Amino acid sequence: MVKRGLLLPQDAEALVSQAETDAAAAREKQVVAQASAGNAAARPPAGASTVGPSAPAAAEDEVRVTYVPEAVKAEMRDQIKQEVMEQARQENWAAPRTLPEWASRFRFSGDVRVRYEGDFFPAGNDAKGGLVDFNSINKGNPFDVSAISNPNFFPTYNGDQNRNRIRLRARFGVEADLTNGFTAGGRVATGESNSPVSQNQSFGYAGSGQGGDFSNYSIWLDRGFIKYETGDAIDRKMAVSVGRFDNPFFSPSQLVWYKELAFDGLAVQGRYRATETLAPFGTVGGFPVYNTDLNFASNQPQKFKSEDKWLVGAQGGTEWKINKDFTLKASAAFYDFENIEGRVSSPHAPASSSDVFDTDGTRPSFAQKGNTYMALRNIQPDAYNSSGTTNLYQYYGLATGFRDAVISARLDYSGFDPLHMWMTGEFVKNVAFNRGRLNSYAQNNLDSNGHYAGGDSGWTTALNVGRVSLEKRWDWNVSVGYKYVESDAVVDGFTDPDFGGGGTNLQGYTVGGNVLISPHISAGFNWMSADSIGGPTFREDVLQLDLNAKF
Repeated sequence: MVKRGLLLPQDAEALVSQAETDAAAAREKQVVAQASAGNAAARPPAGASTVGPSAPAAAEDEVRVTYVPEAVKAEMRDQIKQEVMEQARQENWAAPRTLPEWASRFRFSGDVRVRYEGDFFPAGNDAKGGLVDFNSINKGNPFDVSAISNPNFFPTYNGDQNRNRIRLRARFGVEADLTNGFTAGGRVATGESNSPVSQNQSFGYAGSGQGGDFSNYSIWLDRGFIKYETGDAIDRKMAVSVGRFDNPFFSPSQLVWYKELAFDGLAVQGRYRATETLAPFGTVGGFPVYNTDLNFASNQPQKFKSEDKWLVGAQGGTEWKINKDFTLKASAAFYDFENIEGRVSSPHAPASSSDVFDTDGTRPSFAQKGNTYMALRNIQPDAYNSSGTTNLYQYYGLATGFRDAVISARLDYSGFDPLHMWMTGEFVKNVAFNRGRLNSYAQNNLDSNGHYAGGDSGWTTALNVGRVSLEKRWDWNVSVGYKYVESDAVVDGFTDPDFGGGGTNLQGYTVGGNVLISPHISAGFNWMSADSIGGPTFREDVLQLDLNAKF
């Protein structure tokens, strides 16, 4: 048993010693009993040899035990059983219906949301071509702005035809505990395009390479990250994330960042409980927003300078337990977008729409609506276009830089626990805003006199009542809020995609609520009414009715 690993050598020696002692005592009792009885048969006959058959020689490392008492046998059985069962538990072969240890370190999650969405446009919206869709231009071929060679209108976004859609969002993710503080995870999601602010798929949607008529829908990589965490999750904690992950910054509203936006890059988060009532926290990170094609421009031998865009962000704040009923969480943040604004190109005369200018890479690769744009291409006459009035193929970039200073807060009242009341608010100001530059270059957000009519600030507030998280059947919460975000307060491509159809240069009210109708099923509604702040008149009301399933 020692050789098989079932007994330790010292345990085996103790058992053998006990067995030898018990065996000697038993033999002594037997001899005494035989002698007292005068058992002559016990004596060997005269002349008989007193030496029996020779026993096999014992090895030097073996001890022969001729007799093992029942008590010793029972003790050995119990000890062997305990050791075997412990090995079975460690190797998980004693319970064949349970998962092995490595499988228990994986956590799967997913959700499915089916939504009715109605987009309603009150009368009076601009119908003269003022609602220009610059994102559509920048994602396709440049637009010929010449009225001579191109009599067509600029592409515009809808402002007068109501729409009713049924939309699906489905997501599936996995996260693995890699031990020693490391985790890794990923998630895939639906989406009718690669928009960073929507995983919605409209049923029957014909566009972006999809054709309706029950065609299959696209699946996108939504998350993919490695994370390291250390410290106590309650009193002190640090986390480092790399890859594509959730928003690492405290954002109680969608004024600056859409709640489902993924951040690509590196983020470091920290939290420290200084006292029983104060817990400071902070986050810093760097995120590539746009990386220029390695072969830009691909259709000519001489390449252009890289136009990479970056976001660098830092946030500091604290969570303050004011008293037993009130808790305040507040922060200040600064988000610096590097190279995100457009630049005028070197002089060039395009021969066709496929010609490339050296600053084409400064245009946004994705946008919603609201930001102010400038023309990027410095188009000059040449021998083929001596008048300079035809083939004016143009792209558009953001007319100002963005460096956002943000104040965020959430005040929670738990005096009616488990029902809570909490108020959220955010304020943002773009300190890189340059009104002089905008007055010179602005192509949109103009008043009736052709002057720039946008702004650099935004704010929002909301009052919420009910359960903070829905856990039991019939748990509920409701909210009412107001939002005001000027044209160039934030980058419109990363903010709320639902309010006013998405983007900036909007103001208005929001009302919403949710109720848990089953442990994993909830229903919700949202009503959003938005008006434009400057430029052409635009109003939109949005109604959303949701059915959510989580697993």
